[in-house]
Amino acid sequence: MAAFEHAVSLGYRYLETDAHLTADGVLVAFHDATLDRVTDHTGAVATLPWRSLAQARIGGSEPIPRLEELLTAWPDVRVNIDVKADNAVQPLVDLVRRLDCYDRICVASFSDARLRRIRRALGPRLCTSTGRAETARLRLACSGRVLAGTAPRNVGCAQVPAQFGALTVVTPAFVELLHAMGAQVHVWTVNTRTEMERLIDLGVDGIITDETETLRAVLAERGLWAPRADTT
Repeated sequence: MAAFEHAVSLGYRYLETDAHLTADGVLVAFHDATLDRVTDHTGAVATLPWRSLAQARIGGSEPIPRLEELLTAWPDVRVNIDVKADNAVQPLVDLVRRLDCYDRICVASFSDARLRRIRRALGPRLCTSTGRAETARLRLACSGRVLAGTAPRNVGCAQVPAQFGALTVVTPAFVELLHAMGAQVHVWTVNTRTEMERLIDLGVDGIITDETETLRAVLAERGLWAPRADTT
């Protein structure tokens, strides 16, 4: 939780995380499918019980948080959740219903199928981002190759990289199209001041970064920083 706590202490009101499911049905706020890369343990999250993950330490010191722990830590903070695995869909649906946190989360996934399942289950109260195929269609519409149509139901934003290989995803036309549909544009993962400033100039609505202090400084310099009311 240390990274989240640091962001909140800086005044951030929006956090981003990923969701995986343990073998015994516990949702964890963790990016990788395995523990090997960033913890002192090994193994696939989906094959291990929660008691094993609870013993692992990120960077040798930080425990892996349960998703519920994150969602209940700061009731005024909003959380973007990237669902990384099919088996996490129904437990996430159940958790959102139990916590009644519809208005505090946005659900994302590379999988359009996962997003369709989540939208069907939780209805129009839930904000979701565009899936991979939906995003591709919108980007193609900017070049006139397909008709844009309307944003899918429940879609509040497109969460995209600025660049995908040789293709520039976030263009002025892309931002304009999403805004015309009533949706926002969030860009990941942006860690340089130059790129942050360029994207803000393009009119994007959100920037996902590992460099929280740099982004705060850029937003403050532009008069765009609006921290949490109870920041100390």
